[in-house]
Amino acid sequence: MDQPEGSRSYKAAVVGAGGGAHFVHDGIGNTLYLMFPLWSETFGLSLAQVGMLKMVYSGVMAGFQVPAGFLAERIGERRLLVVGTLLTGAGFLALGWAGGFGGLLLCLALAGLGSAPQHPLASSVISRAFPTTGRRAALGAYNFLGDVGKIAVPAVFAGGLAWIGWQDGVLALGVAGIVAALVLHVVLGNLNLGARPVRARVSADATATATDSGSDSETPGWGIRDRRGFTALSAIGMVDTGARAAFLTFVPFLLIEKGASAETVGIGLVLVLTGGAAGKLACGLIAERLGIIRTVLVTELATVVGMAALIVLPYGAALALLPFLGLALNGTSSVLYGTLGDFVDPERQSRAFGVFYTISIGASSISPFVFGAFGDVFGVAMAVLALAALVAVTIPLCLPLSRSLATVDAAGAQPA
Repeated sequence: MDQPEGSRSYKAAVVGAGGGAHFVHDGIGNTLYLMFPLWSETFGLSLAQVGMLKMVYSGVMAGFQVPAGFLAERIGERRLLVVGTLLTGAGFLALGWAGGFGGLLLCLALAGLGSAPQHPLASSVISRAFPTTGRRAALGAYNFLGDVGKIAVPAVFAGGLAWIGWQDGVLALGVAGIVAALVLHVVLGNLNLGARPVRARVSADATATATDSGSDSETPGWGIRDRRGFTALSAIGMVDTGARAAFLTFVPFLLIEKGASAETVGIGLVLVLTGGAAGKLACGLIAERLGIIRTVLVTELATVVGMAALIVLPYGAALALLPFLGLALNGTSSVLYGTLGDFVDPERQSRAFGVFYTISIGASSISPFVFGAFGDVFGVAMAVLALAALVAVTIPLCLPLSRSLATVDAAGAQPA
């Protein structure tokens, strides 16, 4: 390792490693939004079945968030990140031979399991590298790299569909995932990042001694120091992530209703994801200056208005709106991720991020199925309108979050 730990170059390398993993997993995962209309046409799937595909992928991913956080405290983040990336690649390889709805479900379950460790563990590693200042900007950069992957990989995939078809396309994605796992293993090893914690056994012995002596730790086992703030933050993340997943799942179908073909909906998806990438980077930086609550309120209000407007606009105007809607839709998450560390003990951030991602990604797994079933009955446009109403729920949730942040700021202002 050439860079000393704590130096600016080392911190940049940590963000690059975590962001690279984010690029790969989110990029590969987001090609699903392009495949959903194709699978619907190929296998005759309803909107509810399309939502179920997303539910299985995201649901398995959500279910392993907390176990990944606990396991990382035993064996380190590196092994989990590498093995998880291998599993994701294997899942997409298997998709190339899926012959129907059941096969798609099984392959997506394997891919979702592999992608589960990436978000909490990469976020935890980066958060620990910025213990005092710059955490929100660092996590904003991490999220930005993930969103670059969300744009670049689906864009390349969409361009290749006309030449090789979706079966060969997912095989290529699977190979890319396996290669990425090998590269990630080398990079993390060179940075000495995410190895098995040396203190794991010592901490266990110390915990046992403290328990035998009847002493109480100041920090609970989950490391949550402010339950009100953590709960409000998680609730906003749940609504925000759930609405975003359902919107990205069904916006291609809305565009098809406005005149797009199943093969060209990738244009709209790339536009909304491009705006989202800019939003995650910009909002992480803006929150450092404008304030967390104001930033969240602005982005959520803009999302509500944008979704409602998208329903009534014609195809051309809808495409023009999508980058701005993507900016608002994705911008909130960088603020939320960077704020989590304010409510959690540094030594428990892996498991706390695991809890947060379980809640938020769990919501993203359920919402496409729920709103897909709603759309089968009332239409895609009404499903998008219902999503706008859901996003509005985050606005009153900002009040308890604001109070907890004020408490944190007051405690930080007190002299040591």
